[in-house]
Amino acid sequence: MDLMGSVLSRTPLERLAFNNVVLRTLPVDSSREPGSRTVKGACFSRVTPQSLDNPKFVAVSEPALSLLGLSAEDVLRDSHGAEYLSGSKLMPGSEPAAHCYCGHQFGQFAGQLGDGAVCYLGEVESRGQNHDNPCGRWEIQVKGAGLTPYSRQSDGRKVLRSSIREFLCSEAMFALGVPTTRAGSLVTSDTYVMRDVFYSGNPQPERCSVVLRIAPTFIRFGSFEIFHPVDDFTNRQGPSVGRHDIRAQLLDYVIETFYPNIQKSHSDRKERNAAFFKEVSMRTAKLVALWQSVGFCHGVLNTDNMSILGLTIDYGPFGFMDRFDPEFACNASDKRKRYTYEAQPYVCRWNLVRLAEALGKELQGSQAGAILDDYMPMYERFYMANMRKKLGLLQREEPEDQELVEDLLGTMYNTGADFTNTFRLLSQVPWPMEGEAEEATVERVVGLLLEQGAPMEELKCIARQAQLENCELEMMLSMSQANPAMFSIMASKPEVAKQLRKLGRLKELLETNKEDLAAKQRGDWLRWIQRYRRRLARECEKECDKPNVERLNMKRIQTMDSTNPRFILRNYIAQNAIEAAEKGDFSEVQRVLKLLERPYSAQPGVEHPGWLGQAHQGDAVVLADQVEPAGAYGKDPDSVARCLPYDRLVTNPS
Repeated sequence: MDLMGSVLSRTPLERLAFNNVVLRTLPVDSSREPGSRTVKGACFSRVTPQSLDNPKFVAVSEPALSLLGLSAEDVLRDSHGAEYLSGSKLMPGSEPAAHCYCGHQFGQFAGQLGDGAVCYLGEVESRGQNHDNPCGRWEIQVKGAGLTPYSRQSDGRKVLRSSIREFLCSEAMFALGVPTTRAGSLVTSDTYVMRDVFYSGNPQPERCSVVLRIAPTFIRFGSFEIFHPVDDFTNRQGPSVGRHDIRAQLLDYVIETFYPNIQKSHSDRKERNAAFFKEVSMRTAKLVALWQSVGFCHGVLNTDNMSILGLTIDYGPFGFMDRFDPEFACNASDKRKRYTYEAQPYVCRWNLVRLAEALGKELQGSQAGAILDDYMPMYERFYMANMRKKLGLLQREEPEDQELVEDLLGTMYNTGADFTNTFRLLSQVPWPMEGEAEEATVERVVGLLLEQGAPMEELKCIARQAQLENCELEMMLSMSQANPAMFSIMASKPEVAKQLRKLGRLKELLETNKEDLAAKQRGDWLRWIQRYRRRLARECEKECDKPNVERLNMKRIQTMDSTNPRFILRNYIAQNAIEAAEKGDFSEVQRVLKLLERPYSAQPGVEHPGWLGQAHQGDAVVLADQVEPAGAYGKDPDSVARCLPYDRLVTNPS
């Protein structure tokens, strides 16, 4: 067969146009020395992915694959598709490598980290729309493909449950409009590793699984920390300390490739670098403002998990809030609650400070300081713009809007309201139009808000989570009597004041009954809705005729319903998909993916777990010959959560 015939006989995966620029631009350690080791003077290491036994697709994302010019059909019909997209077989042009980076983990410099379970396959020339990708290439990785020099004590493998969560959340975040890396496919296998899920000393075998990740680049803040000098606290240092030449190479590559407008606009290197740092800061502020607006908590906001492009990256522990709680933390190992929901904007700024330090003399300290000083005001602007949109405040900005939002969040917290559902319900609040009877509609909305709130015992449980030790509490109480002035100073400290408010809240709950609490909550919601409607009335002060008001109200409702999702990846939804997949039924992963791709729309037939029988076969993409029959699975549910509909949270099902 001639060369042309050989090319034409290749499958779409085999015809991907690889152009692995980063490996030609940045230093690559070519050593194949086995085992974990320190990699000096290099940004990447050559690796060989480990193959899987009988790899098979669990699910694929058509929108993500389209970035590579591929369709789901292209991938699923390829007899080697699951091998290619798990790293078990290499596509022509692929050059497997692992990225070297460091990071500050939970506030401390951890030294060399790197891609311990991730393998870079290469960069694919875009065949479709660039989707805000200035370089025109998509880096593809396989996560869970085996050992690299950075695996440390691990085996470089990922299992089905964690891979399902990453796959689904990557695509869910994209559909919510949050910048993120993408997930093109999920492959599992008959290769097993032992994992102790509950750290109980009873490890169990789990299937090795691989996610195909897609992004313009996976370079992160920690990529610049490989040049970190000896850390005063941990005594660790970066593997390439002192290599300012490589740092300059890395910085040039990032700016020239992913920020070409900045490169073209600045002839002075220091000014260029400052503009780059300002852009990264802006993207980071915008990203975390979006996280806050959808109730997303990252869980591991270390510097090695912060993208240089302002993308959500590395879905380890993560969670979407159910009940609104500013202290919500989704990482069980985060004992000190460093990465709570309310802390995320501040942690991201802290990480930006570490990035500025990592850039060293490439960035002037005074310029970095001025940019960092503007970070929180910039974040607040992005955040309030998001919240106004969520509340349908489209015509004007008022200083009181921040207080309106804070009052709403306070009411949500005090009533145990569901974060996602509350915002979704608020589009039903009637516009204040003189002469119309709207009280019944307001009462209905208040009833819905109260219905999805927390029961009294749960509110008490939340209030009991005050973090003051008994001895500290006794000291504070004694001080309040013996030295009121000193008590006032101590109580004004933010952390102490927060815990004292919790204790006051608990005291209030213990001294009331369910009927009085229900009446108070109803009054709180009525007061806030009245305030919100007064604010809505000011939206149309210049357009007071009825047709304009009706048009404005319609726009408000449409905006709110296309901004406040109906579906998010709640933990029980992900767990449903995981439990089904672990029993060989991949259809629930596909069903949930389909649901999350359209988070703002009603989707009859897909809004319940598949085993409840609400859906037809056609509601989920079926991967031919790869989905085992569910059998009796789901006919006798072993938990209430597995029967909940996917668009609401039920706390006390009857």
